[in-house]
Amino acid sequence: MPQIRNIAIIAHVDHGKTTLVDELLKEGGVFRSNQVVEERVMDNMDLEKEKGITIKAKNATIHWNGTIINIVDTPGHADFGGEVERILGMVEGVLLLVDAYDGPQAQTRFVLRKAMEHHLKPIVVINKIDREHADPEKVHDLVLELLLELHATEDQFNAPFIYASGRDGYAMRHMGDPNPGNMQVLFEDIVKFIPPPKADEDKPFLMQVANLDWSDYVGRIAIGRILAGRVKMGDSIFCIHADGKRERGTVSKVFQFSGIGQTTETVDGEAGNIVGLSGFSDVWIGETICATEDQVALPIIELDPPTIQMDICVNDGPLGGKDGKFVTSRYLRERLIKEARTNISLKVDDTDTAAVYRVSARGLMQIAVLVEQMRREGFEMCVSRPNVIIRMKDGVKCEPFETVWVETPEECMGGIIQSLAGRKAVMQNMTKHHHSSIVSLEFVAPTRGLIGFDADLANLTSGRGIMSHLFKDYAPYVGDFNSRSGATLVSTDKGIATHYALESIRERGRLFIAPGDEIYVGMIIGDNPRPDDISVNPTRAKHLTNVRCQGEGKAVQLEPPIRMSIERALEYIAQDEYVEATPNFLRLRKKILDATKRHRAAQTAAKAAENAG
Repeated sequence: MPQIRNIAIIAHVDHGKTTLVDELLKEGGVFRSNQVVEERVMDNMDLEKEKGITIKAKNATIHWNGTIINIVDTPGHADFGGEVERILGMVEGVLLLVDAYDGPQAQTRFVLRKAMEHHLKPIVVINKIDREHADPEKVHDLVLELLLELHATEDQFNAPFIYASGRDGYAMRHMGDPNPGNMQVLFEDIVKFIPPPKADEDKPFLMQVANLDWSDYVGRIAIGRILAGRVKMGDSIFCIHADGKRERGTVSKVFQFSGIGQTTETVDGEAGNIVGLSGFSDVWIGETICATEDQVALPIIELDPPTIQMDICVNDGPLGGKDGKFVTSRYLRERLIKEARTNISLKVDDTDTAAVYRVSARGLMQIAVLVEQMRREGFEMCVSRPNVIIRMKDGVKCEPFETVWVETPEECMGGIIQSLAGRKAVMQNMTKHHHSSIVSLEFVAPTRGLIGFDADLANLTSGRGIMSHLFKDYAPYVGDFNSRSGATLVSTDKGIATHYALESIRERGRLFIAPGDEIYVGMIIGDNPRPDDISVNPTRAKHLTNVRCQGEGKAVQLEPPIRMSIERALEYIAQDEYVEATPNFLRLRKKILDATKRHRAAQTAAKAAENAG
């Protein structure tokens, strides 16, 4: 059995995780000496590079001094906890990567807590030690405090520390050591401190599916760590499905990882290694693959519960079907079901309304990323505002709560505390950062209260505030509150927006559209500070007369319209509104486009609420 080490990397966004992996791959000989290497090669999804985060966990393999080192790049955002759970089940250790200036952050805390619960051995890498105002010694102490807080075992607490600069490609065991110019000590500590996988090669073959891939040649590929035995092409094996059904299959290919996301065919999959298998067309994440029909299935991975849900439906607006390739309910349902089968933290249900599907997830970003991926694939859809999932506990109505950490300049602290207090948040702690004017605030808040808070935070801190949050627990419902101040400007006409019309409308609020944009009845074209929606006609044109000409008068320069991201748009809309997402357009609209029908529906809902009360 060869020497194998399986390790995951944990880090907060922008702490240098992917850059460090790039450097390890270069030094491990994955790239040729003359090869031009794209930066951040592990973040190979367009959305990952744009957002600067890791969404999908990816595998890479390095052969170093006779040892196979399988590296898995894990998501750092709490919304992608399903990915994290799967990956930590495949490894024996973690690299905890922490910025030498910022120290451990909330996203670090989320994944590290999971790693501690899986009893994984950590190696701490304090990165960016060359950064201005870096304080590695202080960060060292903060990491130890975090390990104590997360109830680390004595072995986990006595983790080795490495001081590194991923950007410049060097690592050392002690500050003040000579710069070695390479990552040698990190490789040595991975082999020394991370235990080899516990896998008995003499027992029958056993593997749990942790990820899925697809090949046009062999079909579905099940990826996981071999927990026992060996497997090779032509072996007869069994898949124990989630419903208990046992299916016999034949291994058509065994794949081993090589470099970034690349696979090479291998003759033999050995115990402890992370491999891919083909041979089952209907295998899913969490299921067990084994050698004999009478083996016991492994327990399905437990996840943090989904806390929000939203409806995704066919785009039934006047412009529906004009921009996308996949516009019918059949295509939409198939794509959502496909996503749920490869993302175990996502759940898709049919609703009582045709062509409307309810998607439950861990957080808003998870669904926003899915919608953005789908529109880039050519889908059109309408998406509702997210709602929290309510549960009953002992007859009491309960809702999900989050622990929230906000880092903000001290002068902005008052506005943030006031804003979160209005969202039913309760402050737990406040810490002043050493050598800076940055303050860390800790709150417990209902998940409802965090929907839309990102925009408030950006406004209150001029973009300098940072927020992270983790699921805490379900607790009694705290009552209603308004998360959006003001209302909207709603179009009463269809056509093309004109400069002349928008000149007068802009005095009533902020515009989401520009002259030349295509408009329809019921479309939201801006917001206003008043409590009620205002109906406007953005298509009105100046009329010619025998006295005045169309060019008379001085044109007013319009401010650029507000263009929202999908995530911001989903936070902004109210319960009676949709985000219309197509490959090239994001529009906001009322669910009921006709104003008269909308008014009647609102009256009916108000009467129903009054009778229920």
